[in-house]
Amino acid sequence: MSTTIPTFKCVLLDIEGTTTPISFVHERLFPYVTNNLENFLNENWNSPELQQKVQLLREQAIKDVNNNLPDAILIPESNEMDEIKHFIIQNIKWQMEIDRKIGSLKSFQGFMWESGFELGELKGEIFEDVLEAFKRWKGEFEIQIFIYSSGSINAQKLIFKNSDKGDLLGYIDGYFDTSIGSKLEKSSYINIAKEIQIEPNEILFLSDNVKEIIAARSAGYQTAIIEREGNAPLSDDDRKNNIILSDFLQIFSHASFQKSS
Repeated sequence: MSTTIPTFKCVLLDIEGTTTPISFVHERLFPYVTNNLENFLNENWNSPELQQKVQLLREQAIKDVNNNLPDAILIPESNEMDEIKHFIIQNIKWQMEIDRKIGSLKSFQGFMWESGFELGELKGEIFEDVLEAFKRWKGEFEIQIFIYSSGSINAQKLIFKNSDKGDLLGYIDGYFDTSIGSKLEKSSYINIAKEIQIEPNEILFLSDNVKEIIAARSAGYQTAIIEREGNAPLSDDDRKNNIILSDFLQIFSHASFQKSS
């Protein structure tokens, strides 16, 4: 009697709205940064790592001004310490208000989140079905699991290490952030496939973002949109042109992702 096995050897997962509620990012992670910025700067000002993160923000701010980015805020080097801190806070809040996905900001946010997780002030939220799928993919099928998020790799690891489902790092084979390329670009998904040495058509990409799904599919990936409570609404065309799943466990019975062994 034939049995069915997955059509893929690897899953590539988005975080926000896919493995983790969007509300966690927007109601817990982002406010943690904006609400604690001043105290964090005061307590860690003499840290070489903090100064390195600040310098990256400063260099990006110069590029932003040179590129005529509206409302860009420079971070001075030679002013009084309190004035420098003021401009750091203004710069970070401005970037977060426009929901920027840029390396220097993500690096600083990740540095703050690391502190929050270590202090027990933050705990990663993971959907129940995600853990169950992880267990089945690894235990039954030896499927590789990779994460691809606009958040820094360090921030990704913090969420899964310090999750409300326990330490999940042991399930995950690797991580990618935007240093591999934009999540909206076909080339990024081609680069990931080369990096993990798996053919694109043997990778299943799951995300709540339709544009990311389109980019991955154009690179030859199998894809499905994850529709969670709180995610952006999907159009009729989105529903017509894509496989829509409400949780990861539906993958194990969906005909598109099964083949005879």
